[in-house]
Amino acid sequence: MNKLKIGVIGAGTISEVHLNSYRNNADVELAAICDLNVQRAEAKAQQYGIPNVYSDYRELLANPAIDAVSVCVWNHAHAEVSISALDAGKHVLCEKPLSVTVEQALEVEKAVHRSGKLLQVGFVRRYSSNAQILRKFIENGELGEIYYAKASCLRRLGNPGGWFADRSRSGGGPLMDIGVHVIDICWYLMGRPKVRSVSGNVYNKLGNRANIKNLSFYQAADYDASQNSVEDMANALIRFENGASIMVDVSFTLHAAKDEVTVKLFGDKGGAEIEPQFAIVSEKHDTILNMSPQVDNAAFDFAEGFQNEINHFVGSCLGRTATLSPVEDGVEMMKILCGIYESAEQGKEIYF
Repeated sequence: MNKLKIGVIGAGTISEVHLNSYRNNADVELAAICDLNVQRAEAKAQQYGIPNVYSDYRELLANPAIDAVSVCVWNHAHAEVSISALDAGKHVLCEKPLSVTVEQALEVEKAVHRSGKLLQVGFVRRYSSNAQILRKFIENGELGEIYYAKASCLRRLGNPGGWFADRSRSGGGPLMDIGVHVIDICWYLMGRPKVRSVSGNVYNKLGNRANIKNLSFYQAADYDASQNSVEDMANALIRFENGASIMVDVSFTLHAAKDEVTVKLFGDKGGAEIEPQFAIVSEKHDTILNMSPQVDNAAFDFAEGFQNEINHFVGSCLGRTATLSPVEDGVEMMKILCGIYESAEQGKEIYF
């Protein structure tokens, strides 16, 4: 069987996990890489043995040998590059978020439908083994009706700067970068109910705290301590048409004692936590049970999640399976994210 020929558009930090995961898949041939910084693309090409290097993504898409692409560019270009790739006849794995506006997301959805090609949104936490195990419990009724979820992704110091801190390129701060992951995994495990309303708050109180010393954190390649136009922190209450709700808070910087990632779901028959450690709560014979599933990784494993995501994308491109994160889910998530910003700006609940 011929291998799936992959092009990676964008050679920044996130591309590394895409490239590694593709290299580990026996059905893939890494055929091309593109970056505005051609030296960075060339370095990745040399590292991974990629024969074709481009500085213009349109030239990569014009290569008829390329079957599918990973879109790993700045957020504000996700929609543009994805639409161009679909119209060029390529399957697309687009890093989250799908776009930076709902209007852009809807244009991507149109491109998927007219091209007949696959687009998988990079909601990587859906592809973790723990999420799929919990999904089986939920589908078999172990938690009953899930009516509430609570998620936090709080960094006390962790504004990456660079394009992450430039709203014109990122579309937003922690809500767009890390909040999308915890909101999505809750929404996915709750059965992807239609959003009814959003009430959100966004805070710009601490800046990027570039003055802090003696505590290191990830910084983007183009980090500039003087540049920051995104929020420090956001929180929201998301309501769905079926009556369920999600409470979420996220931050790049916060006067907190430690970083925190929590994802909890509550049903009328049981509950579950998937972060910080996988656990299931049940009730049997008038007794509450806290159960610890025996799994390889009690928390989200970054490398495993991405490998599963890439493997699933490849399988979907080859017609073996359907994606777990279709374009329609990317559109709905943009409604939620943009609704939170709109609610904070207007100071009122936003209805859909």
